Amino acid sequence: MAPVSTPPMKEAKSIFNNLGYEVIDDGDEFRARRKWREVRVTAYADSMSAPKRGELRCFVTWEENATRLSRQLRDSDPEYEWAVIAVREGGDYEVARAPPSKIAV
Repeated sequence: MAPVSTPPMKEAKSIFNNLGYEVIDDGDEFRARRKWREVRVTAYADSMSAPKRGELRCFVTWEENATRLSRQLRDSDPEYEWAVIAVREGGDYEVARAPPSKIAV
């Protein structure tokens, strides 16, 4: 089992690097940039609160936290588009929730 209290930062950066994004460190988060799009990425642990503001956001979390995080974000109805990526032990991942946008990530 993955350490759910430690955010999967290394895995998040690897995912976005492999998708062809430029990863730019920005404190506890990072920005993933490709072409005209920039996404603020948060490696999310089980005890964090989601930000209230933003534009395009992606939360990368351990698989065990993905459903609860998606529900928390849906219930809070933030002003930004968001996605959740669930990381499994070993580095595999799946998009647990993608934004309703027609724009491809």
